[in-house]
Amino acid sequence: MSLLLTASAVFTVIALYFVFSMTRHARKRRPIRATRSLAGGVVSGAMGSASILLAFSYYGYGRLVDEQLVSRIEFSGSAPGEYMARVMIDGEIDRLMVLRGDEWQMDARVINWKPPATLLGLDPIYQLDRLSGRYSSIDDEMSEQRTVHALSEEITLDVWRVARKFPMLMPGVDAYYGTATYLPMADGARFEVMLSRTALLARPVNDAAREAVGDWNR
Repeated sequence: MSLLLTASAVFTVIALYFVFSMTRHARKRRPIRATRSLAGGVVSGAMGSASILLAFSYYGYGRLVDEQLVSRIEFSGSAPGEYMARVMIDGEIDRLMVLRGDEWQMDARVINWKPPATLLGLDPIYQLDRLSGRYSSIDDEMSEQRTVHALSEEITLDVWRVARKFPMLMPGVDAYYGTATYLPMADGARFEVMLSRTALLARPVNDAAREAVGDWNR
């Protein structure tokens, strides 16, 4: 994080220098030198903006060092085909969400790094994206009411969105990796959700959940 902030500060200073240089050359009617300074300012400004974007996103996302517990979720039946999900994420207030269907699905975003960003020594970062209800029947999936809830707030400077929309502006950022896990819902069932560098994985942690998964697999 400190390295990213330092890089953004350095590139910002360099960009300001080029702007000053361009202005000076323009006043002295040196168009070639002014154009070179303008080009240097644009490149430095772009690098500084990218560093700031990375710094904000690195702070807003969670670091993914190894397989780790990212959430706990438990269910209580509230109506036929409807469940109340209690979502527990470390460092956040527990949230209650209504899900309809037979199964639940959690999605996450994972950002990995490629050269030249790997030179910064950054860990992969992740963000839990959404929780939704699913139907085991495709016909029900197409006709019944769907439910989906956001698990994270929108980040103003989000490297995920910028890298996917403008990949040429964010070299070294791999934002094409999304992962999801889904299991059946059942009254009283509790699950843990683990995230590794390769997958999101849900595990039943009580008898109600294990029984639901066992019936689901048959």
